[in-house]
Amino acid sequence: MFNSVYRDKIVLVTGHTGFKGTWLTVWLLKLGAKVVGVSDTVPTTPSMFEKLGLEKRIEHHFCDIRDLEKLSRIIEDAQPDFLFHLAAQPIVSRSYTHPLETISTNVIGTANILECLRKLNNKITAVFITSDKCYENVEWEWGYKETDAVGGRDIYSGSKGAAEVIFHAYQQSFFNETNCNVRLATGRAGNVIGGGDWAKDRIVVDCMRNWSEGKVVEIRSPEATRPWQHVLEPLSGYLKLGEELSSNKNLHGESFNFGPKAEQSHSVFELLKDLSMFWDFDRVDEAYKATDNIPFHEAGLLKLNCDKALFHLKWEANLYYKECVKLVSEWYFSFYKEEVDMYEKTMSQIDMYEEFAIERSLVWAHDKA
Repeated sequence: MFNSVYRDKIVLVTGHTGFKGTWLTVWLLKLGAKVVGVSDTVPTTPSMFEKLGLEKRIEHHFCDIRDLEKLSRIIEDAQPDFLFHLAAQPIVSRSYTHPLETISTNVIGTANILECLRKLNNKITAVFITSDKCYENVEWEWGYKETDAVGGRDIYSGSKGAAEVIFHAYQQSFFNETNCNVRLATGRAGNVIGGGDWAKDRIVVDCMRNWSEGKVVEIRSPEATRPWQHVLEPLSGYLKLGEELSSNKNLHGESFNFGPKAEQSHSVFELLKDLSMFWDFDRVDEAYKATDNIPFHEAGLLKLNCDKALFHLKWEANLYYKECVKLVSEWYFSFYKEEVDMYEKTMSQIDMYEEFAIERSLVWAHDKA
């Protein structure tokens, strides 16, 4: 898969101890990559990264991406062929209590990665992951395109929009020549769910924590609708983008949206109801109760137009909603209720995802002849 472009290559992943970073690390190991991870800490307890024993499977570094000197040494020593930048302050609610930390991590941290790449002499392909919340959200009904304005009314969104601005400024200032040894692009995605996420103030995480203990979960906005997507969906897009970017100079400096199938948009209540089916509740009202405690602004509607990824990368989403829900619930149920090897469980879900994509004849899932 991905034309074996990652096999035996050195791939540096920032934020590798986080939810998406851990899934990406496992997939890269499956693809035969030599992974170098950079994170400031293990962000949650429990931790998917620790549960899967990834520290023993990769070259693992603790480093705050705001520490330019240390970060530069790690990247210079690693001499990576690919870099996926996921390290961030990813929690919207935390951005209200720690605004400067959010800005410095998401903006200055991104600038530090770019500054390190500016000093490298080896060829490298780098994919910077921001968020769907980088867009100036006016809550219109159609999906945002990569050419739409970035920004945001809250600190988290503003930090992601600013990271995009800094990225494109660096690309135009220092990496603009077509023969440049550094190739860059950004990937934008949101509403990502999947096994192994234990971050604060996320609906799936709250459900799994409470349900594993037989407790009811409180939800803030049961009627809010989101285009839910399994974590492997955007990761497949990031990996495909890295593959194509490494061989196609015309993608240098571009940004790409990665989102789910159109039918994936469901309310929080619908998602919770479908997840609860795997947890032996007799009635859905035994699984949750609504609360009017909404301590911070939440967007009512935000979805992406992914036509650009389809046109340039031949990428499109793979899973249907029910398949997404099943993968999420089964991972957590195995973790909380069954004695299984969670590394193997995670690998098996990646195998299943790849098999679905091949069976459905998705172009991005088939290697070029």
